[in-house]
Amino acid sequence: MGPGLLLLFIVGDILGTGVYALTGNIAGEIGGAAWAPILIAFVVATITAFSYLELVTKYPGASGAALYTHKAFGIHFMTFLVTFAVLCSGLTSAATASSAVASNFAKGFHLDLSPFGITVVAMVFLGVLALINLRGVSESVKLNVVLTCIELTGLLIVILVGFWAASQGNADFSQTVVFETSEDKGIFMALTAVTSLAFFSFVG
Repeated sequence: MGPGLLLLFIVGDILGTGVYALTGNIAGEIGGAAWAPILIAFVVATITAFSYLELVTKYPGASGAALYTHKAFGIHFMTFLVTFAVLCSGLTSAATASSAVASNFAKGFHLDLSPFGITVVAMVFLGVLALINLRGVSESVKLNVVLTCIELTGLLIVILVGFWAASQGNADFSQTVVFETSEDKGIFMALTAVTSLAFFSFVG
């Protein structure tokens, strides 16, 4: 795959599950200060990445967290629990991302789909991706490059529109420090919950 394609794969994953799928949810929970949980999640994700970087040089292998847990404790049951948790994380990540794609697909084409209909579209989407992966890694990587370039282009357009609106005096920067949470949640609880959501966007 190579470092360049791997970087595009990760960037596409972060943009797809983070910027496009979760930013609205984060803003809906915390208000204009949506940058705060994203920044905290970024710091936590960076620490996690450096931890993995240190461990993978000491214990090179494909097992990841399961290998590191086994090296640290040597308890097979704990290693199994970590392996199972990582497996569940992958499944829930794929399910969440495909559900977001299905929901946006329905909104984009003005389809009034039931929750079952959203699930069907998500499963079809996952099936198409599975067929592409079964076809070969090369095809999967090439498709990822195309989709990531589309995501980056869309993000660039949004940024340019934002700068244009700000230059015209249509931006209210005071909203960036406003915390708006539901009545049953304090700022701390809302920030903690939304930070967990933002962290998911960084790990895909």
